[in-house]
Amino acid sequence: MRVISGTARGTKLNSIDELTTRPTLDRVKESLFNIINSKIDDSVILDLFSGSGAIGIEFLSRGCRTAYLCDNSIKAINMIRQNLEKTRLQENAEVINKDYRKSLQDFANNNIKFDIIFIDPPYKDNIAVDSVQMILSLKLLKEDGIIVIETDEKDRELENLKKLDIQVYDIRKYGRANLIFLSCERG
Repeated sequence: MRVISGTARGTKLNSIDELTTRPTLDRVKESLFNIINSKIDDSVILDLFSGSGAIGIEFLSRGCRTAYLCDNSIKAINMIRQNLEKTRLQENAEVINKDYRKSLQDFANNNIKFDIIFIDPPYKDNIAVDSVQMILSLKLLKEDGIIVIETDEKDRELENLKKLDIQVYDIRKYGRANLIFLSCERG
């Protein structure tokens, strides 16, 4: 696992060897960032269920203004901090060790809004759409912001997303992994 582009390009990141943490494959990460590249510069992003922090670190390496990296596992938080130090990107990063619901509520309480939110919960957990619903109800997404869900349960997520006031504007499949791109903008 490495940083693909930007100021920390080529830096190898540490990862957690546990079943609950699954790093985003380089080819998935590369495709994701090719699709959203024009939105990254000077953005405020949230890497929810951050794991090793690889996605948030990639955003920082590519020029986002601030990256919030959230995970409820202390092992993950320690790994995120190590990887931020290794890449020297800790200055613009906020590392948060809380459950996603508490983190989202804290952002709302502090009036923090995001340009891009990346949601990659453990695949077996059915909480991606719950996260999106909470993000929408707390109004955490900027007007032209986007949400990206990584999942291997595409059909389940798409069915549940129909109940929300959000547009699915792109879906990409990479082996088992799917990226679902969401926007509040209409047509």
